[in-house]
Amino acid sequence: MSDLELALLGWPEDRPTLRLDYRRFSYAGKFVMSSTGKAVAHDPTAETGDDDEFDDHVVAAVAFNEDRTDPDTLWLRYVTVREDHRGEGLGPGLVRFTNGRARERGYDRVRIAVNNPYSYEALYRAGFGFTGEETGIAELVLERPGDRSPARYRDGLDVFAAREDLSDDERSFVAEKRERGPPSMPGGGESAGGRPPDGADRDRQD
Repeated sequence: MSDLELALLGWPEDRPTLRLDYRRFSYAGKFVMSSTGKAVAHDPTAETGDDDEFDDHVVAAVAFNEDRTDPDTLWLRYVTVREDHRGEGLGPGLVRFTNGRARERGYDRVRIAVNNPYSYEALYRAGFGFTGEETGIAELVLERPGDRSPARYRDGLDVFAAREDLSDDERSFVAEKRERGPPSMPGGGESAGGRPPDGADRDRQD
């Protein structure tokens, strides 16, 4: 992880694309599209050639675009981590990095919608808070800056707990996190040099 670097590939108007290996990344096909901006965690020492089918130096990626009705808000659309790097904190670290670049560009807030408790926890570790809103496709909306109070954190977990399709593992996870309360951000934010801080949990879906 110490060899990885974070980088902004471009904003939506730059039309950046990524060729992620669909066998190793969730949502790989979403990153081929040029309609979203993208940021990555990558290994600058990885060997790549002109004939490579995939961008194998990339180990995590996030896609984002501006809210259609609110120019002060940026939406994170997809976050994915390569299967051999899950559990290392890359997801929350990359999201924190992207949030920082969004603030520098003038966005007041960054939002994301999640559909499982693992992603919910990971976004809390990235500094987000539950808005109390849900989308029409059973996703909870989180934002940064946002309400990170214990009561609001548990409100989101209660939404997941009430779902009939929750697995036993997810139900145990929700009960454990609800008892503990909201997590703190490792190191209080990004570490020096744009590297993701160690110790952050990774959401299991990406």
